[in-house]
Amino acid sequence: MVCSVEEAVKLATQLELDLVEISPSAKPPVCKIVDYQKFLFDEKKKLKKQKAKASKVTIKEIRFTPNTDDHDLNFKLDHARKFLQDGAKVKAYVFFKGRNIIFKDKGQILLLKFAEDLKEFGKVEQMPKLEGKRMIIFIAPIKK
Repeated sequence: MVCSVEEAVKLATQLELDLVEISPSAKPPVCKIVDYQKFLFDEKKKLKKQKAKASKVTIKEIRFTPNTDDHDLNFKLDHARKFLQDGAKVKAYVFFKGRNIIFKDKGQILLLKFAEDLKEFGKVEQMPKLEGKRMIIFIAPIKK
């Protein structure tokens, strides 16, 4: 029901409750006559439920060098598979130390091979990108 502010305040005091503004930006502003403490409690409860439902994304990092061997790659692939199956994102990067920066193409090939081997468990979120001394790729788990 639409009424003036004075009427609403008068009605709230008669009922021994509080006048709470719900939506100040609406035309006219929306208010409720409720017990303010109970209103605050319900709002906290709603926020807590929303936080509980929100999914927390964890990012696991896997580090390579441009000259990483096949055995080491397979070992790290197993770890990445487990991370993706557990629902975590994987951030794989090739770290170029000293003069190794001249092997950028080796690092990119390594990361693309890594992503290709994981394609049934996760999808590439960001293609290999060089940031300083690191070439980074992000792989997100596939939702089931």
